[in-house]
Amino acid sequence: MPRQAAISEDVETDSAPHGLLERTLGVLELLAANARGLQLYEIAETLAIPRSATHRVLTSLIERGYVRQERRQGAYQLTARIASLAFTFLAGSGVTDFAQPILDRLAAESSELVRLAMVDGRELVWVAKAQGSQFGLRYDPDMGQIGRLSCSASGHAWLSCLPEDQAVALVEKQGFGLRRDYGPKAPESKSALLKYLRTARKLGVAITTQTFTPWMAAIAAPVRDPQNGDVVGAVVVAGPHVRLTEEKMLELAPSLIGAAQELALAIVASPGLSPRSGGAANIFVTPAK
Repeated sequence: MPRQAAISEDVETDSAPHGLLERTLGVLELLAANARGLQLYEIAETLAIPRSATHRVLTSLIERGYVRQERRQGAYQLTARIASLAFTFLAGSGVTDFAQPILDRLAAESSELVRLAMVDGRELVWVAKAQGSQFGLRYDPDMGQIGRLSCSASGHAWLSCLPEDQAVALVEKQGFGLRRDYGPKAPESKSALLKYLRTARKLGVAITTQTFTPWMAAIAAPVRDPQNGDVVGAVVVAGPHVRLTEEKMLELAPSLIGAAQELALAIVASPGLSPRSGGAANIFVTPAK
């Protein structure tokens, strides 16, 4: 009898549109973070979803072409269709047309990786990049990843423009990036984070060294809407800390701030991203004035 009740509860919950949507998005996000794929039981256990419901979600995603299974009883992986959706959106939004030349120029000047992150609700998502380093050690992460606010330069650039209690609340909701998972200098407490944010507020740019990875340094500037001052994203220069020293980052700061101002105009001109077009920027958090 208890077993039958559990099955009935599973079916009822899974049939609810809201619950099904949450489960489907949860599966997609989990597989996106595990490019090599996961077994059904791993997905079910990680998301705390019954295996039967997990199988139904995966079967539906396979039918729609978003997920594939390596072989019978094999791991489940995302297909390229998810990436295609992202690139289609970015192309339609105008990011590539308007922002890419600015990123390319800054990458050429800095000889390092330049990335553009967009604020999406309570998160930062990296959406475009330009690689300036042609030789030697290169930092080149995948696009579409969500930035860890507590230990990334782009996160600090955004948070430094918010009231401190609001900035801390965003980090606490996402979770602090721990040093064992990120870099040896990652701030793991409220007081350590606020020290970084206050420095960024004073400089107008956020500078981090060995907070996101053990060997990386980065400098980021907030991208503000030119009409209302709301932060809509961040532009960041990142590279090996042995090459991208604090002195070099400070030398790059004026160019970075200038690029951020140009990107603000480019984003406003992008039909899919302009706050006044009803795009993603319409849900951005308003910073402190």
